[in-house]
Amino acid sequence: MIRSGATEYDLLGRIRGTLEIPLSNVGIAEAEAAASELAASPPDTLYMADGPCAEETATIIGRLLGLRPRSLADLENLDQGLWQGMLVEEIRRRQPRLARQWEENPWAVMPPEGEPLDEACDRVEGVVERILKRHPGGRVAVVVPHPLDRIIRWTVAGDPLGDLWDRDGAVPAVVDLPIAAGWKPFMRQQPVLG
Repeated sequence: MIRSGATEYDLLGRIRGTLEIPLSNVGIAEAEAAASELAASPPDTLYMADGPCAEETATIIGRLLGLRPRSLADLENLDQGLWQGMLVEEIRRRQPRLARQWEENPWAVMPPEGEPLDEACDRVEGVVERILKRHPGGRVAVVVPHPLDRIIRWTVAGDPLGDLWDRDGAVPAVVDLPIAAGWKPFMRQQPVLG
């Protein structure tokens, strides 16, 4: 799993969500660094999420590794509704209670007119299952924007979601997520608490 390079929105602390923002110069350098890291053990296949930052990142990586990136249906970033384009601090100031709830338990609330986190996890689960059917063995790379990278890591390996607004805390940008035969999504392994 490869987190796409930074956009100007990321660098400013704005919520990008599904907005179509191109890579910044920093993001281009991040994509080149990810390609260098992957060069030692390149993937067999390179997929990318929908959206300019993931597409640009995948194109840079693909060019440097000799791979043609392919897009995957249903692999778009978490739709953060009316929060998209806003500064994180602006959301905290304007909607302090909702922002606090989102930071403490993003499962319990969603951004106004946004996508519930469990729906995004369902989409990710379906994408991972399709990848596993197409590629039962081998090494597959998927380029996704933040915070979709954290959602994938949680769904596949149970890694903590952490602060879904904090891109810097989402390091590293390239993560190996070994998936064994008989894989079950992490969220389906959790007991339902009522």
